[in-house]
Amino acid sequence: MTYEALIVGGGQSGLATAYYLLRAGVDTLVLDDQPEPGGAWLHVWPSITLFSTAEFSNLPGWPMPAFDGFPNSEHVVNYLTAYEMRYSIPVERPVRVTKVSQDGQAFRVDSPTKSYSAQHVIGATGTWSAPFIPSFPGTFTGTQWHASTYRGIAEFRGSSVAVVGAANSAAQIAAELSSVADVTWYTRHEPRWMPDDIDGRELFRRNRLRALAIQRGEEDPGADSNLGDIVMLPEVLKARDSGRLKATPLFKSLNEVHTDHLIWCTGFRPALKPFRGTEGIHYVGYGDWVGPGAATITGVGPYAKRAAAAIAATVGKRVK
Repeated sequence: MTYEALIVGGGQSGLATAYYLLRAGVDTLVLDDQPEPGGAWLHVWPSITLFSTAEFSNLPGWPMPAFDGFPNSEHVVNYLTAYEMRYSIPVERPVRVTKVSQDGQAFRVDSPTKSYSAQHVIGATGTWSAPFIPSFPGTFTGTQWHASTYRGIAEFRGSSVAVVGAANSAAQIAAELSSVADVTWYTRHEPRWMPDDIDGRELFRRNRLRALAIQRGEEDPGADSNLGDIVMLPEVLKARDSGRLKATPLFKSLNEVHTDHLIWCTGFRPALKPFRGTEGIHYVGYGDWVGPGAATITGVGPYAKRAAAAIAATVGKRVK
């Protein structure tokens, strides 16, 4: 069987794209490497939340249920699970795609146990599975972590911790740990705090305006990072204002770091390994690499719709 569209990745980007494809009547299958719905949200640390309230955190078609404050990971996973069920999105899991290649007029999608055929393939694998750690000379003798493997404060109580990074993950983790551990927060430059009243709602508005300007061929009004790099969530604001969250200039060698733990909050790269060397893939998500706000729940919709519309048109169907 050859599907009209096959989506690799069952997180928020994959579900949003499937929503539009299925509404247009495109024969679609989603392959997800997770054991259950939720995507990367299944693996985040316990205290992480969205930057915006529930009413500003919606996938296409169905609002996120109400939540008091910024939704936590459990609420997001429950929403993604219910969204998948609400729209009867066909998902096979767990399926780990190892290679996507062109096979005549179609694409061949391989996993260790099965192969699939599709007229179109959408990459929606996100970035969480591709953490980035920079290279430094020297040796660190403690335990190294990445934001992707951080699981909360339990492992760090009463210890010394170095946190590396100047953006949201680093600020949030350093703030949280500063109440239970001796934290040194290393940054390449002084922290660039966003204004205290800015959250995901304003960031979404700015990203949408930026995306529209780019689509119209107008001058790029600039990324939301022009406001700063760190959203002032309540815990971050409290730690900063109490003096617990202070930056230290970044070390030049790991030999300078003498803590029990070192947590790299140095970002991610698009998880594109299965698609390398294959042209004609549609990509949804992945942050500014696809477009402003494309990696957010609220912002992914326009990019999902664009990819779905392009695919639907080739099989004589139309996305509304």
